[in-house]
Amino acid sequence: MLALRSLAFNVCFYAMTTLLAFGGLPTLVSRRAVLRLARLWGRLTLWLLRVVAGMKVEFRGLENIPEGPLLIAAKHQSALETLALCTVFPEFAYILKRELLLIPLIGWYLSRSGMVAIDRSKGARAMSLMNAAAATAIQEGRQLIIFPEGTRRAVGAPPAYKQGLSHLYTTLKVPCVPVALNTGRFWSRNSLIRRPGTAVIHFLEPIPPGMGRPEFQALAQERLEAASNALLEPDAAGSTMGAEQPASAAAGHTAAAAQRR
Repeated sequence: MLALRSLAFNVCFYAMTTLLAFGGLPTLVSRRAVLRLARLWGRLTLWLLRVVAGMKVEFRGLENIPEGPLLIAAKHQSALETLALCTVFPEFAYILKRELLLIPLIGWYLSRSGMVAIDRSKGARAMSLMNAAAATAIQEGRQLIIFPEGTRRAVGAPPAYKQGLSHLYTTLKVPCVPVALNTGRFWSRNSLIRRPGTAVIHFLEPIPPGMGRPEFQALAQERLEAASNALLEPDAAGSTMGAEQPASAAAGHTAAAAQRR
C-alpha cells in the first residue's frame, strides 16, 4: 500500500508540475506572477501529499516571522521544505547553484523570479557576487532563504555548515529566522517513497542583526541542530509510523500565510 500510494503521488505530482510549467509560461511577464505560480505549486503539492500520500505538513512558530526583509536559514533534508517554504513567504528568494538556471524551462522561472544564484566557477569572487545579489534582494523587501549546509543531508547526519550563512548575516544586517524540520523522515532525499505522518517545519525565534560572525554561526547551528534533533523524537509530531528512522539517535498555516501575503 505504501508503494502504491507513493507511486500515485509521484504520478500526480510530476503531471501537475509539467502542466504548471507549460501552462504558467505567461507568468514570465513579471517576477510577482512567477512567485504566485510557485506558491500555487507549493500549495497543490501539500494538498496532494495529504490526500494521496497521507502526509501532512505542520508549520510551527509562524508568529516568530517578522515582517519585511529577512534571512531564512533552514535545515535541508528533502525537496519537501523547498516546496513548502514557497507557501509561507510572499517575496521569497532562494540562494541556489547557478547551474540550476541552465535547466530548460525551470531555469527560466528561476531567473525571472529573481533567485540569487551562486556561480562557483568564479572562485573567491563567488561570495562577494552572492552578497551583492542578496543585498539587492533585501533592498527590495524580500525574504532570502538559504540552506546553510549547502545540500540535502540525511536525517541524523553530522552537521556540515558552510560559511555562506554568516557572510550573508553580517552583510545584510537583517534578522535571521532559523528553520528546524524533520521532513527527511517522510520524503527521503534519494527515495520515491512518500511516508504517511506529520512532517514539521518549525520557525524558531529570530536572531537579531549585530552579532559577530563566529558567535552568530555557532548560535544558528546550535539552535537548528537542537530543534531539528528534538523533532526526530517519536512524540515530536503526529503519527510517524513507518517513517524513516534517523541515522543517529543523538542526532492555522493557511490563515497565517494568507495574512502575510
